[in-house]
Amino acid sequence: MKKLFIGNLSWEVSSDDLRAFFATFGTVVDAVVIMDRMTGRSRGFGFVEMGTEEEAQKALEGNGKDLKGRNMNVNMAKPQEDR
Repeated sequence: MKKLFIGNLSWEVSSDDLRAFFATFGTVVDAVVIMDRMTGRSRGFGFVEMGTEEEAQKALEGNGKDLKGRNMNVNMAKPQEDR
């Protein structure tokens, strides 16, 4: 699994900010901050998909790092459960 769950994001963090931060660990295939459909505001978490398994493992080093004033929680994303 090359997808990472990024939690505890500052409200100001954009998908581009995530992409730029995680590019330091390798190739970022996709980066998205999850937005609230009603308010259009960030929900404080997002996902980053890295190019390889190795890059995803390296990107876990971003856990606890500060991005726009908050320390991110970085974990391997769990597959979405069927609802």
